[in-house]
Amino acid sequence: MQSFQELVKERRSASNFIESNPITQKELDEIFSLVKMAPSAFNLQHTNYMVVLDQDVKTSVQKAAFGQHKVGTASAVVIVLGDKKAYKEAPHIYEGLHMLEILNKKEYDQMVNDTISFYETRGDEFQRDEAIRNASLSAMLFMLAAKSQGWDTCPMIGFDTEQLKKLLNISDQYEPVLMITIGKEKVESRKPRGYRKPVAEFVTYY
Repeated sequence: MQSFQELVKERRSASNFIESNPITQKELDEIFSLVKMAPSAFNLQHTNYMVVLDQDVKTSVQKAAFGQHKVGTASAVVIVLGDKKAYKEAPHIYEGLHMLEILNKKEYDQMVNDTISFYETRGDEFQRDEAIRNASLSAMLFMLAAKSQGWDTCPMIGFDTEQLKKLLNISDQYEPVLMITIGKEKVESRKPRGYRKPVAEFVTYY
C-alpha cells in the first residue's frame, strides 16, 4: 500500500487518458465509500456527484467542456455539485444522534434550529459559497481516493455551466463546482510537473 506521501506526490492532473479503458460502477463506488468521509461544515455533506459513463452522454458533456480532448478519452466524467440548500437536510442528518440518545430531544431540536438559522440568516451568497467550499473539500478527497485505487484524474473548470445544467437536468439548487475526468493516464504524453512554490513563499508564521 502506498504511503500518504507517495500518494500525494504521485497524483497528477492527467491531460490525456488511455481510450477504451472502462471503469465500473463497483470501482467508482469503492472510491465514493472513501469520499463520504470528507469533512463538511456542520456535517451537512453538501456534495453530490453525477457520474457520466454513457459514451453518448459523455460526447455531449465534451461539447459543454468546449471539446476538451481529455473529456473524450476519460473512462468517466464526474460532475461535482454543491448543494446550496444542504442545511435543510439537518433534521435527517442529525436524527441518528437523537435515536442513539447521544442527543436528547431538546438538544436535537436546538442543533437543527441553530444550523438552519446559521445558513438562512446569512443568505443566498453565503449558501453558494458554502456549497463551493464543501464540494471542493470533497472533490480533493475524490482525487486522492481515486489515485489510491489506481485511477488518474484531472479537475476542470473549463465548461459551460448553463449548457451542462441543461444537459444533465441539474436544478438551480445545485452549484456545478468542478468537472473531474477519471481514467488511466496516457503517461507517454505527460508533461513535466509545473513549478511548485517553496514553502516559505506561501506560508506565513506568527
